[in-house]
Amino acid sequence: MQIYFNFDALFFFFPSEAYDALDPSGNITIKWDVRTWTPDGYVADVTIYNFQQYRHIQAPGWTLGWTWAKKEVIWSMLGGQTTEQGDCSRYKGNIPHCCKKDPTVVDLLPGTPYNQQSANCCKGGVISSWVQDPANAASTFQISVGGAGTTNKTVRVPKNFTLKAPGPGYTCGPAKIVKPTKFLMPDGRRFTQAMMTWNVTCLYSQFLAQKTPTCCVSLSAFYNDTLVPCPTCTCGCPNNLTHPGSCVDPDSPHIASVVSDHGKTNSLAPLVQCTSHMCPIRVHWHVKLNYKEYWRVKVTITNFNYRMNYTQWNLVVQHPNFDNLTQIFSFNYKPLTPYQNINDTAMLWGVKFYNDLLMQAGHIGNVQSELLFRKDKSTFTFEKGWAFPRRIYFNGDNCVMPPPDAYPFLPNSGIRKNVSLIMLMIILLLSVAFHFGHV
Repeated sequence: MQIYFNFDALFFFFPSEAYDALDPSGNITIKWDVRTWTPDGYVADVTIYNFQQYRHIQAPGWTLGWTWAKKEVIWSMLGGQTTEQGDCSRYKGNIPHCCKKDPTVVDLLPGTPYNQQSANCCKGGVISSWVQDPANAASTFQISVGGAGTTNKTVRVPKNFTLKAPGPGYTCGPAKIVKPTKFLMPDGRRFTQAMMTWNVTCLYSQFLAQKTPTCCVSLSAFYNDTLVPCPTCTCGCPNNLTHPGSCVDPDSPHIASVVSDHGKTNSLAPLVQCTSHMCPIRVHWHVKLNYKEYWRVKVTITNFNYRMNYTQWNLVVQHPNFDNLTQIFSFNYKPLTPYQNINDTAMLWGVKFYNDLLMQAGHIGNVQSELLFRKDKSTFTFEKGWAFPRRIYFNGDNCVMPPPDAYPFLPNSGIRKNVSLIMLMIILLLSVAFHFGHV
């Protein structure tokens, strides 16, 4: 593989682009390299690079589409295939792989015969995020195009690129001709150059991806008995009459048959456990312990979706104390610095072969870890919700936080003093009673 390289809304959406405040330069780039000319066109390598730090393309994978500028056809492909052949009736003998004006391409599956593969293909369309697994952050297929022209002056770039990964959410800009890519030969001593190269940049918008949120956050703390749940109806309502049967009661004796029956229909639509929030994913942040020099947090991610095992899940958390993170247990960690030198954002993900798979809803449908922070005396406090995160993303989507006025509050100093005085009086009375009882 060759790779070149407050609680307000997190995304600002414009007609043709999207912006992620915690990954401002993240995008998916489609690079189209014309490697050789043929009698009626060219052979090209098409590579999809995921330059997003934490948002990956999960199963069932990417789907790439475009519209030809002229009357091009696809003679053959390696490492990918079109979903339809189209009308090739005008051809006799040698029939093209696809004759559609607007072809749609998907990746091949693992285990594809070697003679049908291209370099860095055949992963079922799954592409990892750039930070989590850079070695698998790209996908490539090779395409032989006819009726396209055979020189830089006669070839026309395709139009109207679309990317679904696996559903909507990405908006792609126009193809732009760029400086031809250079490729290092296998001997490592010589470079070759593409005949022609163009790039397409695609940006993600959560608003386009789904109408409702996909995750929520609940909160608790050792210093308060209040459990702050996810806001009611965050991702939908359990008694929604327009979507009957959209959730499953975990205590139902027929739960196994319900889940299996629904699994035969639309595998992309979540089938969630009935809760007050109706979200597929809940993240719980618990302020667990307070030491003299440190404080400790427990993070639990629970999967309420009966249709999804989240492979290579990740969590992005923004909190001002991440610059003082001392230790993290059972999760991987990498600091992100979207605001230059301010280290207040962390990316967390599971340890391979241990907890990198977040199982579907059920008694094992959760993963958890603990974070140990060193106290910064200039900023540390448990008051006014400071110990709770500012933002949380799950798999790149912004999770809904409870309203700040509902956070578990720290009892004020007056209450703490009164409690301490009462305890002191009880101790003194017990001491007096003990003394006179043994005189």
